[in-house]
Amino acid sequence: MKKCFYNGMLVLPDKLLCGYAMIVQDGVIQKICPEKEAEQEKSGSAEYIDLRGRYVLPGFIDIHSDYIEGIIQPRPSSMMDFESSIYEAERHLISHGITTIYHSLSLVKEKYDFERLSVRNRENVDRLVKILKNFDHQAHLIHNHFHARYELDNPELFEYLEGLLEEGYVQELSFMDHTPGQGQYRDLEQYASSVREWKGIRTDEEFESFLEESRCKPMVSHEMLKKLSRLAASKGIPLASHDDDSTGKLDFIENEYHVNISEFPITMEVAKKAHDDGLWVVAGAPNVMLGGSHAGNLNAEEAIRAGNVDILCSDYYPAAMLQAVFRLWKNGSAKLHDAVKMVSLNPAKAVKIDGDYGSLEEGKRADILVVNVIEGHPSVERCYVDGEMALQFRYDMRKGVAC
Repeated sequence: MKKCFYNGMLVLPDKLLCGYAMIVQDGVIQKICPEKEAEQEKSGSAEYIDLRGRYVLPGFIDIHSDYIEGIIQPRPSSMMDFESSIYEAERHLISHGITTIYHSLSLVKEKYDFERLSVRNRENVDRLVKILKNFDHQAHLIHNHFHARYELDNPELFEYLEGLLEEGYVQELSFMDHTPGQGQYRDLEQYASSVREWKGIRTDEEFESFLEESRCKPMVSHEMLKKLSRLAASKGIPLASHDDDSTGKLDFIENEYHVNISEFPITMEVAKKAHDDGLWVVAGAPNVMLGGSHAGNLNAEEAIRAGNVDILCSDYYPAAMLQAVFRLWKNGSAKLHDAVKMVSLNPAKAVKIDGDYGSLEEGKRADILVVNVIEGHPSVERCYVDGEMALQFRYDMRKGVAC
């Protein structure tokens, strides 16, 4: 059935548009036109949807989220059913406006996995990616994809990852190195504080021993990474670097592996170089909400003000994407349409799905959010995926009671 959305504030890629209607049919945005023009097309077969002055946004595209890991394995000793966990994750993600998700699973050597999540074991990763590949062909709420986060301390999984790329299981690939003393953990003092808690390390001697073991662990070779990067390029799979901490390292990664995405650059200098070089620069939306990095690295909002960040992802906290968009607008750090692009059109371009997704434009899939601001807090009231309503909340407040 044809749907006509009217009386809303449409957030387009370049402006906020009022007094216009959006006509959707067969899951596609067919037309955006003045409301008077839409009224003239009124017919008994169309559904007219009054948006009551709400903001209308494109569905969010989250290209880096490890949220699914915590849903499957909420405690080290508790492993939930995988398919049920995906459905549970979908319900949570869509409530925060995320209609396309790139589940970011770590391919990390268990010995060095601080959280000891066995969901990251090869056997469990294999189970999950095979479920995800066919998930959109069964009952589902949102679009699910797989982002393979390859930890460079895990050469044993090289051939396995190569096979996943060859067989079409991977829609995004990133190279990660969490060795202490560089990248995210370049500040050894802060790293020491974290690792003592994670690993239950009590003495300086125990920490030094752990540090030495971490630094001496076997790593993937340069040639192995080049082979993966060439394979990703041949399959049209976007490739990301992670925690770039120097312009020299960024130069090397760009020239040798031809990455097109820089995730979580550590400093403003590196973020600026990545942006100036034409990479898509990703920061975490929780960083915006917290007013800075939880690890003491780049301040995302400052980098956005400087024009050096293009994309926000949920990272570990799905609610942050919508909240960060409106915080940036409220703080004057970005216009609303530019902040929205950071969670929709820009990530869609980075992972090469912008022909169908990422913006409210004629000819694109109708993934639509209806957002209200309640007591200063943005909230998704309705969500349409491929033109069909997949979520609805009511926040009518009467005498302090939610109805």
